[in-house]
Amino acid sequence: MSRRTRHVYVLALVLLLNPPAQADNVRLHGVLVAEPCVIAPGGESVALDFGTVIDKYLYTNQRTHGQPVDIRLAKCDVSLGRTVKVTFRGTENPHLSGLLAIDAASQAKGIAIGMETPAGQKLPLNKPGQSVRLVNGNNTVTVQAYVQGEPDAIANKTIERGPFSGIATFNLEYE
Repeated sequence: MSRRTRHVYVLALVLLLNPPAQADNVRLHGVLVAEPCVIAPGGESVALDFGTVIDKYLYTNQRTHGQPVDIRLAKCDVSLGRTVKVTFRGTENPHLSGLLAIDAASQAKGIAIGMETPAGQKLPLNKPGQSVRLVNGNNTVTVQAYVQGEPDAIANKTIERGPFSGIATFNLEYE
């Protein structure tokens, strides 16, 4: 029988504006589980700097080469889970299905950020990737990120230059 567990890495911030109301009863509950791996210290947040992306390169090639993004896992115990699937969640670009939209505050326009395996297989946003086999101890799951021009922006040569950023959350599902 297969057992699935999930790690979801999200930062939640709550601001209370109203004074707390009194409650007659407070019920707290949760589930304590054993996970196959932990995120290596410092690996909860992964940053990638694409550096300078030339608009003329996108007009010619539609996208950049992929750059590696490593998710480092530590203390893996394969008796608790033998594989992991990574899902990247975020806002999808309306013109490029499966690719991450850049933040609205970005100066650049007409581009999106894509994810793929090191072998070049697409990893659509908000869908789990293929299972990656784990070994006991430390593991690294590597994906590649790239910048792609939107079809209309490429056809009309309307990509706007400037700084850009995008944020995705990764989920780990063990089996």
